[in-house]
Amino acid sequence: MAHAFPEEVLEHVFSFLSSDKDRNSVSLVCKSWFEIERWCRRRVFIGNCYAVSPEIVIRRFPEVKSLEMKGKPHFADFNLVPDGWGAYLYPWIVAMSAAYPMLEEIKLKRMVVTDDCLELISKSFKNFKALVLTSCEGFTTDGLASIAANCRNLRELDLRECEVEDLSGHWLSHFPDNCTSLVSFNMSCLGSEVNFSSLERLVARSPNLKTLRLNRAVPLEKLPNLLRLAPQLVELGTGAYSADMRSDDAFSNLAEAFSACKHLKGLSGFWDVVPSYLPAVYPACSGITSLNLSYATIQSPDLVKLVSQCPSLQRLWVLDYIEDSGLAALAASCKDLQELRVFPSEPYDAEANVPLTEQGLLSVSEGCPKLQSVLYFCRQMSNAALVAIAKNRPNFIRFRLCIIEPRIPDYLTNEPFDIGFGAIVENCKDLRRLSLSGLLTDRVFEYIGTHAKKLEMLSIAFAGETDLGLHHVLSGCDSLRKLEIRDCPFGDKALLANTAKLETMRSLWMSSCSVSFRACKLLGQKMPRLNIEVIDERGPPDSRPESCSVERLYVYRTVSGQRTDMPDFVWTMDKDSAPRLL
Repeated sequence: MAHAFPEEVLEHVFSFLSSDKDRNSVSLVCKSWFEIERWCRRRVFIGNCYAVSPEIVIRRFPEVKSLEMKGKPHFADFNLVPDGWGAYLYPWIVAMSAAYPMLEEIKLKRMVVTDDCLELISKSFKNFKALVLTSCEGFTTDGLASIAANCRNLRELDLRECEVEDLSGHWLSHFPDNCTSLVSFNMSCLGSEVNFSSLERLVARSPNLKTLRLNRAVPLEKLPNLLRLAPQLVELGTGAYSADMRSDDAFSNLAEAFSACKHLKGLSGFWDVVPSYLPAVYPACSGITSLNLSYATIQSPDLVKLVSQCPSLQRLWVLDYIEDSGLAALAASCKDLQELRVFPSEPYDAEANVPLTEQGLLSVSEGCPKLQSVLYFCRQMSNAALVAIAKNRPNFIRFRLCIIEPRIPDYLTNEPFDIGFGAIVENCKDLRRLSLSGLLTDRVFEYIGTHAKKLEMLSIAFAGETDLGLHHVLSGCDSLRKLEIRDCPFGDKALLANTAKLETMRSLWMSSCSVSFRACKLLGQKMPRLNIEVIDERGPPDSRPESCSVERLYVYRTVSGQRTDMPDFVWTMDKDSAPRLL
């Protein structure tokens, strides 16, 4: 049956398979399907840049046009991965520049991208169209100038939460006058002032521009003209939202410009907000589905007025200035809401008196029937609220709760949150991602192992009592791919008892736990197909007793063996049970 159709027909059929999992399954049917899928694969996703080598990817898929890749572990976002750990892009670009001359897209997350990388990209891929960098570092505006100058067919340049060294705001002038292909342009993470005349000319000659996200150095008085030049925008990042000169003319110009943007679906930015200018946005709000206010210090009354103008809202990112009352208003106004993220305005102040509690999340769970994804920072929570939220919204696929103060109990009963999180995993059958916080015992991990059968990513901090908690998770969560643990008492016994599970996962991260150097060596002996990295800035782990805990352990599966670019604070455990510094 596998040979019943001509290769051309099968190639066409395979082109409709967008999921990597489905394409991988197809390639296993028979040798001919493997070869057909090999030659017609155009997009490759690599969840860990050290899980495979560039040479293996090139040999496996010779006709790739789009690469998406992740580098550092997720906990790098919390500064738990030391500087210089790795995730360097350059070897990949060198290999691909020779093998993939028709490469069109590169999308990267948490990788070290140098100016040399960007220059090589700009000169190697003649039809290059899209560069998306998320939480990347290592490059400057000189590298961006290379992309601007040389990528003549560029459609997308998206810089998200990157650390960019701003050498000059004049890099925008490197876009040639005949560059008219831009569809998406995001420079929101840049710090310095830009050459506004160059930005204005670039927007004016980009008739297909749909996404424009400005940085906070673009003043509010410049925004109306940009909007007039691009009324077709679908996504807008406003830049700064304050003005030196407050006048009726400035407000009316802004309101008129927003009124002309008939296609606007997403708004973000709003740095340094002057509340009196917020109503200028209202004419565009009826069609808004995404609102990112995670940098906007807007107080609750103004937030309530803004979100109440957005009845079609599906995604809201906001600071805790919204308060419980604002979330109640959100629940009443926005019945299509699917994703809510509430970030702390003062993340390091456990005593900050912000009127945001469990009641705000409870209100949204009651009022928004489509809600399926939550990231919620707060300073108090109760089991009763978690149980009610779980019953209100069994359709959650992502639930991340961060109670600011570690190991804090239910403020009403002084009990751990085992019952509350147990209700989340028991009621939300399709849960894919979960983050835990607050006082938790091993009991909650028994609930997770028993009920969270579709869970793919779990983040744990300051929780648990013994190895039994980790054992419940590793032995019970059938679909688990990524497990992140910090500051928990989990150690050797559970880790070594579930070694086979580690081969089915993408990665395991443990920091400030109770894993000994001896256990790391034993794990290296038992699992030669895994990379077991000990990350310890105190010096060689074998200079201390083997019973001593290591600072960090990073375990991931790989088909390319041990990496060769490790710094002097990383050791890998090989099959000979000895640390090996490469």
